Amino acid sequence: MTTLFLFAILFVMLFMGMPIAIALGLSSVVTLLLFAQDSLASLALKFFQTMQSYTLLAIPFFILSGALLTTGGVARRLIAFANAVVGHLRGGLAMGSVLACMFFAAISGSSPATVVAIGTIVIGGMIRNGYSKEFAAGVICNAGTLGILIPPSIPMVVYAAATETSVGKLFAAGFLPGLVLGLMLMVAIFVAATHLDIPRLPRASLREVLRTGWDAVWGLLLIFVILGGIYGGVFTPTEAAAVAVVYAFVVALWVYRDMTLKDVPRVLLSSGKVTVMLMFIIANAMLFAHVLTTERIPQIMSAAIIDANMSPWMFLLVVNLILIIAGDFMEPSAIILILAPIFLPIATRLGIDPVHLGITIVVNMEIGMITPPVGLNLFVTSGITGMSLWEVLRASAPWILILVLFLIIITYVPWLSLVVPKLVYGAH
Repeated sequence: MTTLFLFAILFVMLFMGMPIAIALGLSSVVTLLLFAQDSLASLALKFFQTMQSYTLLAIPFFILSGALLTTGGVARRLIAFANAVVGHLRGGLAMGSVLACMFFAAISGSSPATVVAIGTIVIGGMIRNGYSKEFAAGVICNAGTLGILIPPSIPMVVYAAATETSVGKLFAAGFLPGLVLGLMLMVAIFVAATHLDIPRLPRASLREVLRTGWDAVWGLLLIFVILGGIYGGVFTPTEAAAVAVVYAFVVALWVYRDMTLKDVPRVLLSSGKVTVMLMFIIANAMLFAHVLTTERIPQIMSAAIIDANMSPWMFLLVVNLILIIAGDFMEPSAIILILAPIFLPIATRLGIDPVHLGITIVVNMEIGMITPPVGLNLFVTSGITGMSLWEVLRASAPWILILVLFLIIITYVPWLSLVVPKLVYGAH
């Protein structure tokens, strides 16, 4: 009865248009006051306790480093290098955009930031070189989702905090899937560009490739600083996020000199707004998850699935269906914080690795970023192209099929998610 009331009041609030953070927190408070013995003082204490996770400290740092790199011209240099490498292929400009998204994803950890940083530069360039506006928007909207799959990834940090899984193992697990998805998108672009007879760029000389690569090297080095430091045991993922901020600040301000000291307050303010919004959602989602735990929902669902003799592949199918539906209506961090603690005990009893489950959830969140009504990448792409939300959705639809196919592969081929963590950390 309590659980039914909790979800009923949550969905009523969401359909009324209430912000997701307020809906999560208010439904939790009302349910606890009506059906539990907790006082308002204990609720306030629980609310602030949710923010004391050391792992979550990485989120504001990764957001700030991404903002510094976006302002500091790193994205422009990464795009130039990517185009020099693959621009001469059929559809090479679009393929270069995907490659640039992969590079930027590896230093930002955010999907919307990847869309903004890369899309604002390449979409206009693609249109000038014979691509339709719809083709360009569809490619960038989908390729931007690599921002939460290729490490460092903010949703992976949230999953680690919710399930006490190693952030380092999750980051390692995102490498190969990120490369596979990027290659799948590039192959699809090549096929579509060949069919549409889209022109290609002139082949760049070796000198041009080396020049653009050297120009982008400071941005690319951040990948090795962050991930090399984590896997080399120099610092933790949270400390790596702080190092990334210092590195990005130095590169943007004194190496590339695309940003001045006058720009710093604006960058701090914009990243601060994103951080406050995201952390408020996380705090309320954790309060909601606390109510679910109090009502023993994870244990009840786990027992029901085990009693039903559900096989691992059936369970993963159910997980994907639930996550895809949830991704249409909720922000990724909230979904992870609410559902991951429910799914994990069941997955563990069925022999599914927590790291594999985490990557599967993140890929579902990628699809949620490009499906309405809450697909954030759709809104961001609409904003930078001037297209309506419906036009962006229609442009993205063919590429979403690539992500769905990738989801099936990543769900039922756990080797893709687990091979790199096992190489780095050993059997687990």
